[in-house]
Amino acid sequence: MEHLPIFIQIKQKPTLVVGGGDIALRKINLLLKAQAKVDCLSLLFCEDIKNLSKDGHITLINKSFEKTDITNYSIIIAATDDSSVNSLISLVAQDKKIPVNVVDSPELSSFIMPSIVDRSPLIIAVSSSGKAPVLSRIIRAKLETVIPSAYGILADIAGEYRQKVKDRFSTIKDRRAFWEAVFSGVIAEKVFSGRISEAKEDIQRQLDESVEMDLGEVYLVGAGPGDPDLLTFKALRLIQQADVVLYDRLVSKGVMELVRRDSELIYVGKKGGSNKSTKQVDINDQLVELAKSGKRVCRLKGGDPFIFGRGGEEIESLSENGIPFQVVPGIT
Repeated sequence: MEHLPIFIQIKQKPTLVVGGGDIALRKINLLLKAQAKVDCLSLLFCEDIKNLSKDGHITLINKSFEKTDITNYSIIIAATDDSSVNSLISLVAQDKKIPVNVVDSPELSSFIMPSIVDRSPLIIAVSSSGKAPVLSRIIRAKLETVIPSAYGILADIAGEYRQKVKDRFSTIKDRRAFWEAVFSGVIAEKVFSGRISEAKEDIQRQLDESVEMDLGEVYLVGAGPGDPDLLTFKALRLIQQADVVLYDRLVSKGVMELVRRDSELIYVGKKGGSNKSTKQVDINDQLVELAKSGKRVCRLKGGDPFIFGRGGEEIESLSENGIPFQVVPGIT
């Protein structure tokens, strides 16, 4: 990663945009969406920027840029058509430790502006680290088509019930399981269809009836031949919700990148000859012990779990110990 993705709170905080054209206007509108206080500095302003000023949304500063114009701003955006001015803004802002973005000049910027899918309070940001902004916009457009606006409503509802869920379940594992059931089940579908009251009633009913879980589950997942695009949707979903992932040496780096960041990773690879290998019986015992401790465990195998994967032996062990499991085939 060349940049660390961070969302900054700038509500009611002073921000500065230098420039008065269409590009500056786009940045101003974005800042206004985040409820920032916006100063716009330029000798000339386009009509839309003037109208924003007349409506009281922004403050215009009608002058050429000088070093002394950079004061106690939370962030600064340089959007002029003069490269020397943009460079000066970057130099002064960074010297004062103020985050600065110079439009179309990532090398002069301390932060970059991503393409955004706005489903407030759910915000999705897509960035190419300044290398291919058109590609970022294309990806954003694809996301716009597959993420309904109702996801924002769903996030708002989750916010309403977050403290109740924390009070009801004492462990992070049980809270995560509760919310995953809400976000991927009937309740989410009711929100998407506009039946908000019904969805809230269902959440409250689940809170009243749910019990903390003391038994986990095991997922036997085929990782395929290495290309992440060849994973099934179910494989991806289970990989990303597992608390622990036991993986072998045939699972590619690309597939491992899709594992949830806070999952525990346990390498249980095997190699022929004199190389040290994990015994199958030890793997079976680990799966059982981890599930009995209440964890959701993904046994991630290269190819398919049952073609030279010894998945049958693992299933037999899980069945003998009463551990629930799911099997997801993969391309061998």
